[in-house]
Amino acid sequence: MKTGKKYGKIFQRYEKKYVINEEQKTQLMERIGEYIEPDLFPHSEISNIYYDTDDNDLIRRSLDKPKYKEKLRLRTYGTASLEGSSFIEIKKKYNGIVYKRRVMMPLQEAMAYLNEGKRPEKDGQILSEIDHFLAHHQPKPKLFLYYDRDSFKGKYDSEVRITFDTNIQSRREDLHLEKNLPGEKLLEDGLYVMEIKVPEAYPLWLSQALSELHIYPTSFSKYGNVYRKEKGIELCLTV
Repeated sequence: MKTGKKYGKIFQRYEKKYVINEEQKTQLMERIGEYIEPDLFPHSEISNIYYDTDDNDLIRRSLDKPKYKEKLRLRTYGTASLEGSSFIEIKKKYNGIVYKRRVMMPLQEAMAYLNEGKRPEKDGQILSEIDHFLAHHQPKPKLFLYYDRDSFKGKYDSEVRITFDTNIQSRREDLHLEKNLPGEKLLEDGLYVMEIKVPEAYPLWLSQALSELHIYPTSFSKYGNVYRKEKGIELCLTV
């Protein structure tokens, strides 16, 4: 992870996702429990607004699995309020490596920037990249996405992060994070989207545990599978 100027952060890492059930999660935690510990914020309630073009070009292109893809989202943690903190994130993926740029600002200010073009009185590399994204794609708020997340990190290497997302909900209407409205569930109860984030290769203890339990990665995308579900296309997941 790299820190940007004063208020932004840049992440560069490999990320892989897995869809697992309760039994697999329990068995995995039994095998790797001695190597991990709860993250600084072990439980999070995460709400996002995903931005896309009128024709959903960004998500449609992403589902084609190109070498390069990108997306823009507005994120809050916990109960959102207009005066509270939010994060504008650009997430890019090239040849399996994820690059994430993130800048923090009050939710009301972020919404005015993304939805109305009122640029905040700040400067820096990350805002310049967001400016370029907005000018090039002219995106609009398209999807609300919520989930509960449990987060862990490696005891001996804090750059290893493992998260479990459940209770994934989405909606297309009332795209305001501060309203805290429910959405439609994406997955059945008892399923988790596990995400493993590492700077380079998996540590041996983790790769061995995944192999022994026959847990394999999938190209699962929350936004992508909401779009698939809406279009009547089979969800992309493996358990």
